Amino acid sequence: MTTMTMSRSIPGSSGYLEIYPERKVSVFKNPYIMGLTAVASIGGLLFGYDTGVISGALLYIKDDFPQVRHSHFLQETIVSMAVAGAIVGAAAGGWINDVYGRKKATIIADVIFTLGAIVMAAAPDPYTLILGRILVGLGVGIASVTAPVYISELSPSEIRGALVSTNVLMITGGQFLSYLINLAFTQVPGTWRWMLGVSCFPAVVQFFLMLLLPESPRWLFIKNRQEEAITVLSKIYDFARLEDEVSLLTSQSEKDCQRRKNIRYRDVFKSKEIRLAFLAGAGLQAFQQFTGINTVMYYSPTIVQMAGFQSNELALMLSLIVAGMNAGGTVLGIYLIDHAGRRKLALFSLGGVIASLIILALSFLNQSSGNGLYGWLAIAGLALYIACFSPGMGPVPWTVNSEVYPEEYRGICGGMSATVNWVSNLIVAQSFLSVAAAVGTGPTFLIIAVIAVLAFVFVVVYVPETKGLTFDEVEMLWKQRAWGKDSDAQILLDSQNHS
Repeated sequence: MTTMTMSRSIPGSSGYLEIYPERKVSVFKNPYIMGLTAVASIGGLLFGYDTGVISGALLYIKDDFPQVRHSHFLQETIVSMAVAGAIVGAAAGGWINDVYGRKKATIIADVIFTLGAIVMAAAPDPYTLILGRILVGLGVGIASVTAPVYISELSPSEIRGALVSTNVLMITGGQFLSYLINLAFTQVPGTWRWMLGVSCFPAVVQFFLMLLLPESPRWLFIKNRQEEAITVLSKIYDFARLEDEVSLLTSQSEKDCQRRKNIRYRDVFKSKEIRLAFLAGAGLQAFQQFTGINTVMYYSPTIVQMAGFQSNELALMLSLIVAGMNAGGTVLGIYLIDHAGRRKLALFSLGGVIASLIILALSFLNQSSGNGLYGWLAIAGLALYIACFSPGMGPVPWTVNSEVYPEEYRGICGGMSATVNWVSNLIVAQSFLSVAAAVGTGPTFLIIAVIAVLAFVFVVVYVPETKGLTFDEVEMLWKQRAWGKDSDAQILLDSQNHS
């Protein structure tokens, strides 16, 4: 780990607003922070496993429960009730994080998820299965808020994007693992029960490991537990950098303690710069879902069968390849997000997503010709979609949301934006099969392509670049965007108002 003495500054409307030391930290030089990230990211693994496993399990749930086989609504409900639970979990997760801390929030999520997995595995009917899906969703929702915030608050700013993206890698890795588990249990009695039940094991592992890990130093500072926070920071930074980080946290925590005394949800919309930050963060979360990622991940075996490949095992095998590409693309994203930057990566990702969705639409529109080539064209479209989506629109929304909000709003805004993600996810999961049945699979993918174009425009207009910025620098960036030429004066006015 090295600390450079060069300085850099963030330009304002009249000179420079702040000067920070230039830093350079390698992800791989500190096994302690890598261990923290790995354990916290198990929440992402649970998130990804639940997303992927239901797509394969649904094929066998339909075999066991005729009422599910004959009802698109029940199929969509089994898939989407986990998302409904996640909406509640994400909404509550911000409050749980602020009151009880990131560590306890993770432990609570693990307990709920484990209970849900057991209920699903033992379900005697579709309705008990749906109850288990809701419980699992609650745990996933809390984890989806907690893991990115915990990792970001423990990360040096120059590698924060890569470390937060590790959580997304675990999400895609969980999806890949779910397809492997699905294939492993295809010939085992109680197929889908094993598929859904084994997800409790990572949650149990994370539960016990989290008992050994520290709380976020930023949260500890807010709670006036500075000595504990400094002990954690001393394991991450060398002495020269430690002194700087403690100084920054001390000054920021004093300011944040004054600000957050009466913070409520409606306060998010009173401040122009917080509104802009929330618009960018929540907008990215919504577009991540409406550009179709969980249409692909929840229903990829079903889409493969729609393309003409009827065997359950073949559908799962082809979906496994898609999930593997998803995980591989996320590894590339971990490298690019702190090199190319968040904004540029999202734009290149969306460009490829638009092209792949058009290919998917064309393949299904021409499927009635009876030419088997179009079935393979659909598979190629799925593969291209994942290859383009996974490095960019996979990690970027979660990374941006972990860093664009001031500390006093991070729990509330993080929970609200994650809730937007899950509500959007629910809409997609609950409607895809019905929309495809009503207007056709090809036109459905065309609709998603149009949404991807809107997402591209949104990123161009509303999402700034936050690569390598400290939390203070990001806060100043929003003040500049909100107040333009008067940003310096407004920053001074704000500091006086909060004093």
